[in-house]
Amino acid sequence: MKFIVSSTALSSHLQAISRVINSKNALPILDCFLFDLEDGTLSVTVSDSETTMVTTVEVNDSDANGRFAVVAKTLLDSLKEIPEQPLTFDVNADTYEITVQYQNGKYSLMGQNADEFPQSAVLGNNAVRVEMEAEVLLDGINRSVFATADDELRPVMNGIYFDITTDDITMVASDGHKLVRYKTTAAKGNERAAFILPKKPAILLKNLLPKESGMVTVEFDERNAVFTLDSYRMVCRLIEGRYPNYNSVIPQNNPYKVTVDRQLLIGVLRRVSIFSSQASSLIKMRLQENQIVISAQDIDFSTSAEETMVCQYSGTPMSIGFKSTFLLDILNNNSAEEVIFELADPSRAGVIVPVEQSEDEDLLMLLMPMMLND
Repeated sequence: MKFIVSSTALSSHLQAISRVINSKNALPILDCFLFDLEDGTLSVTVSDSETTMVTTVEVNDSDANGRFAVVAKTLLDSLKEIPEQPLTFDVNADTYEITVQYQNGKYSLMGQNADEFPQSAVLGNNAVRVEMEAEVLLDGINRSVFATADDELRPVMNGIYFDITTDDITMVASDGHKLVRYKTTAAKGNERAAFILPKKPAILLKNLLPKESGMVTVEFDERNAVFTLDSYRMVCRLIEGRYPNYNSVIPQNNPYKVTVDRQLLIGVLRRVSIFSSQASSLIKMRLQENQIVISAQDIDFSTSAEETMVCQYSGTPMSIGFKSTFLLDILNNNSAEEVIFELADPSRAGVIVPVEQSEDEDLLMLLMPMMLND
């Protein structure tokens, strides 16, 4: 079989889906791209046995339908070096020999039998279907994926929880120290439903969605979910189990409110945290009338730093400690110019929300404090 395809179109699609492939696979066929040419449309599939991604590429010319597999790394690396031009693939259906011809040369490589490639999962009849704009899904994943855990003992925490109601969709992620809750009314379901999307497929979507526009269709049952985009389709295994009640850990009555410039605070934290203890990364925030004194010290090396910045605060003075790396994560994944810290006392979680939010979204981030010695 023979077909002609644009080198840059093929290369960009292959690079986008190649992130699915694991560096070490139990099945050698999972190191391959599965090419499936049918009626002038080329589908390319990759899988790591839990997540499968398919992309379609238009071909300029083809003489027959057919399927074959080819080692991903070899093909990817070789296509990267070819500028935009037509590539002619000539595949021997019996021996799986592949010849790729381009303007001034050709590549010869061996393919494999496509029948060894695992079938992707099929959803049951009770599957739930939800549609949302690519931008809304991307916003939710961008804001929350950093807060997912890597916890073998509690696998439900290792993904983003999608809580779907007939009014809105809430995406939640938490690792026990920090929590993100992103609620959007720009998308909703036809019924009450929920699923937990593992971290790897979430990151794959995070990389794909900026190139997409329009609607994303999400269909899921108890075990698997299918995300359908314009040029990509992803089938992934979901995390099974019951997600904890996330609303119960968000403190409701927080009398102390501090409004602060997000970028200024990030700058101060980066400078001061250099001098914090390497073991704990503890920084102390001392709140006073319209100012915060941020300090850190490392007793082992006799180093310390302190910096004062302005804020809006009119409550009683108090001190609270946070892990600087977690606090920076939260501030970096927030796009607002100013944020509000809602605090109750030094032992209760701090709630961080943007001062301004768009009318159809509600973003809340939470960080557990660290004990201060003084």
